[in-house]
Amino acid sequence: MNLPKPDFTPSTASAVGQAAPHDSAHLHVSGQARYTDDIPVPANTLHAALGLSSHAHADLLEMDLVPVRQAPGVVAVLTAADIPGDNRWGAVIHDEPFLAERSTRYVGQPLFVVVATSHRAARRAARLARVLYDPRPAVLTIADALAAGSLLSPPLLIERGTPVQALLAAPHRAQGASAIGGQEHFYLEGQVALALPQEDGQMLVHVSSQHPTEMQQAVASILGIPWSAVESVCRRLGGGFGGKEVQPAQFAALAALAARHTGRPVKLKLDRDDDMMITGKRHEFEFDYDVGFDTHGRLHAFDLRLRSRCGHSADYSHQVNDRALCHLDNGYFHEHLRVLNHRCKTHTQSATAFRGFGAPQGMFAIEHAIETIARSLGRDPLDVRKANFYGAAPRHRTPYGQPVEGFWLPEIVAQVESQSQYRERRQAVAAFNATSPVLRRGLALTPVMFGVSFNATFLNRATASVALYLDGSLTVNHAGIEMGQGLFIKMQQVVAQEFGLSPQAVRSTATNTSKLPNTSPTAASAGSDLNGMAALDACRVLKERLVPFLAQRWQVPAEDVCFSDGAAHTRDFAQRLSLREVAMAAQLARISLLAHGFYTTPDIHWDGPNFHGHPFYYFAYGAACSEVEVDTRTGEHRLTRVDIVHDCGSSLNPAIDLGQVEGGFIQGLGYLTSEELVWDAQGRLRTHAPSTYKIPTAGDLPAQWNVQLFDRPNHVPTVHRSKAVGEPPLMLALSAWFAIADAVASLGGYRRAARMQAPATPEQVLAACDEMRASGDVHTAAA
Repeated sequence: MNLPKPDFTPSTASAVGQAAPHDSAHLHVSGQARYTDDIPVPANTLHAALGLSSHAHADLLEMDLVPVRQAPGVVAVLTAADIPGDNRWGAVIHDEPFLAERSTRYVGQPLFVVVATSHRAARRAARLARVLYDPRPAVLTIADALAAGSLLSPPLLIERGTPVQALLAAPHRAQGASAIGGQEHFYLEGQVALALPQEDGQMLVHVSSQHPTEMQQAVASILGIPWSAVESVCRRLGGGFGGKEVQPAQFAALAALAARHTGRPVKLKLDRDDDMMITGKRHEFEFDYDVGFDTHGRLHAFDLRLRSRCGHSADYSHQVNDRALCHLDNGYFHEHLRVLNHRCKTHTQSATAFRGFGAPQGMFAIEHAIETIARSLGRDPLDVRKANFYGAAPRHRTPYGQPVEGFWLPEIVAQVESQSQYRERRQAVAAFNATSPVLRRGLALTPVMFGVSFNATFLNRATASVALYLDGSLTVNHAGIEMGQGLFIKMQQVVAQEFGLSPQAVRSTATNTSKLPNTSPTAASAGSDLNGMAALDACRVLKERLVPFLAQRWQVPAEDVCFSDGAAHTRDFAQRLSLREVAMAAQLARISLLAHGFYTTPDIHWDGPNFHGHPFYYFAYGAACSEVEVDTRTGEHRLTRVDIVHDCGSSLNPAIDLGQVEGGFIQGLGYLTSEELVWDAQGRLRTHAPSTYKIPTAGDLPAQWNVQLFDRPNHVPTVHRSKAVGEPPLMLALSAWFAIADAVASLGGYRRAARMQAPATPEQVLAACDEMRASGDVHTAAA
């Protein structure tokens, strides 16, 4: 196939803000994009598979691995006893073994590694082990954990204002409860690592990870060698969503362990069933609340009790729960707030990072309370939402103390309300429901307010390098990982803008820990913010070398030297050199053409123990209006129309950002309506394959879908005044869940909220419909 050649031509148009195609789009559609599993391997490469626990909690009495070692093609079988370094890893706290030692923590926990001449031989052999267990009582659910006192840390209590007194004094009061389940990442590219032994005990690992530095650390730890002896490389991912932030460390480390013992390259890739059985999911939350409010629905006090299922190890559970608590406001002012948070430790997969990182769970809880308030007052939920938005001082400060600036959420909500014809359609929905005993329609408009930055302040940093070659072409290398979200093309646009080139004139190179050490993960929606500013800084450093040289050459002041249209020139264009000529001249003058840039997010700080600070550099906003039609006999629903306006600041690439908004909404839709995780009484995950776990398909798309970006520059100086777009759009799908709840509420004349959990599967919806009917308050007309 003839692939397009790099375009090094000048560009008169602005590179930033272009709807430029994804830099790897032509490779994706032709099947030539090289992922970790596609890397050509040496002829002597071995393949690894894992032997897994079949008990959630048990002592390991004996592992008879003789049949495994004797299986065809097997070269080695490794257990925890074969680890030369530390058998511990983890996102923050190293409390999880690479391989189980004396006991098991969940069904699917890796016990041993089989290394064989083929992937199939390794997998077949792994099933031959004879393991003798002594089962112990397993803590599997949130209720089990609370009863057993099994917590990762003591319960966290947060109080702001005087919630007890305010609750007692409130004109109205209501209670509610619900739950929101976990979610499988379901990345298209599964977990995979390729380890290649190098000279002098060093190790090269090709990883499928959002955090190459974490992979480097894990490999060094298990092998007992310095970090500097490990090179971790990743060019692209086939989807991450948080599931490849810390979880791949186990597989990269075990592949490296096998490579060390055999002295040969080893590839470890997980079958989809094993992947889903072993790896962590989004945190499941349960909650109940007591809320006080006035006749307009304005919050007077909110008393919330949250419980999350964290799994068998800490992973990111403390940080995810903190993030959930930081997003309990979702644009609403809380003067009097009390939150009690239990972080439950269970014998299940360790819950981990997932797109949104706790924010969806926190937002769901407050939106559920808003819905309860609206139903108890007989008011439109949208009016209650608008009544509670942040405003002028003193109604401008979050529960954790950060003042809300650049708050244009009310404008976005008003725009969606108008463009979606919300009021007119509300009347139409009521009229339809009044004459339809079986099919019911629901309508909901919900906001999103998402804080952007890592809560762990030290992670808000990035390094990048920009190189100018003698032919005038450029490369940019940064710490960010391309996982389909278009980060690389955005970084190419940022660099191209500085030199007046087309984005295709700049080449992105693979993320490599030997080039850029000690990197932060690509997460928290901060990929473009951090790496874009670091790339700009690298361009600045390079220009600070070239500009004085050109000014002296042309005998003009430095401020008269400009870069545009692929060239350097004086302001009056009396002097001009192409970038190729600039590079050649600078090379002869012994000026370095490689520049490094560094960036740290300003004006942020966080005091976790006191739950106070300024953790977010800014907020991204959005709003969505969804309409559904529910069959109350089966619980099935159909999404008929969605209207979205989402805030990306001054978009670096509108085409990429629109794709992120649409993709985020659909992933959120699956999370809230169809993606149900089910464990049995023995702790076995039953939804461990595409046949039993239902992600959205093309058939779930709304018949009418209107999406647009809210075009306003960020109020703080981000890269070209853009805003993050990775995580915030996922929460737009809350509108779909509450539209389903609205349809169910119509069965009771909208007098109370539907008793329903998320995901709103047909079973959940049907049970809620039956419960509403059984209440004896069935209505065929809307209230």
